[in-house]
Amino acid sequence: MLYRIKQFLVCAAAMASLAVTPLNLHSQEVIMQKAISLDLAHAIAQAALDNCRSHNYHPAIVVIDASGALKVVLRDDGSGPQNTDTARRKAFTALTFKGNSSDQVKIWETQKIPNIGPDRVALAGGVAIKAGNEVIGAIGIGGATSSERDEACALAGVAKYADKLK
Repeated sequence: MLYRIKQFLVCAAAMASLAVTPLNLHSQEVIMQKAISLDLAHAIAQAALDNCRSHNYHPAIVVIDASGALKVVLRDDGSGPQNTDTARRKAFTALTFKGNSSDQVKIWETQKIPNIGPDRVALAGGVAIKAGNEVIGAIGIGGATSSERDEACALAGVAKYADKLK
């Protein structure tokens, strides 16, 4: 019985010392990060669509935010039903690897067993959207006559608003 009382007192003392110890609030501080607005996401998507249409391509375009959530989906007239999902996966690939999906494709091509993973795709056409060096989203395009042309349209859309992304 004495042993149990001793255990109880040790536990109570430990809990009391924790209760009076000041908490370290570093993990609860406010995190400041940039985020892509719906208006900017839509403007980039529309600029990319305009570029694609100027070459007579009719793609699907997806813009996602830094968390991978959909911000904008545009599916042009004549775009196939599979293009929207492909565009989303291209955007997710670009977001995940913080660059162009075509750069990641080159890396995967050098690997014996590439770890592509779910929601990623080994195709060009995804471009990370950066504010300075911080990735705030990504755009993916599917449906031009090649993935490289998808990427060219995506790059044109981002370039048009480069001044807002500084």
